[in-house]
Amino acid sequence: MDRVFIEGLEVDTVIGAYDWERGIRQCLRLDLSFAWDNRPAAAGDDLTLALDYASVSARIQAFAEQAQYQLVETFAERLAEVLMSEFRIPWLHLKLTKPGAVPAAKGVGVEIERGCR
Repeated sequence: MDRVFIEGLEVDTVIGAYDWERGIRQCLRLDLSFAWDNRPAAAGDDLTLALDYASVSARIQAFAEQAQYQLVETFAERLAEVLMSEFRIPWLHLKLTKPGAVPAAKGVGVEIERGCR
């Protein structure tokens, strides 16, 4: 199985359960890996057959712009659903980090894996 990845993508969104968090935008850092058969795209050097990580990244940015979740868990689940549906991705691994959420930690967050490899 081939994988396409996006590492360290930073998005600003409304995220958090506390009242003070509901009125500000906070940074989330995303690391994603997608199952994708790269052979058809590589055979003809054809972008239309590749998983276009620029388009995926733009969709993630647009999703984050509109999102207003309390939980990083909900953000991760909804984003996974959108990406798998819109880009026909059979499997993904998503690591979502919320930097600064716990003062003594570099970041906290969740990792999810959805779909079939």
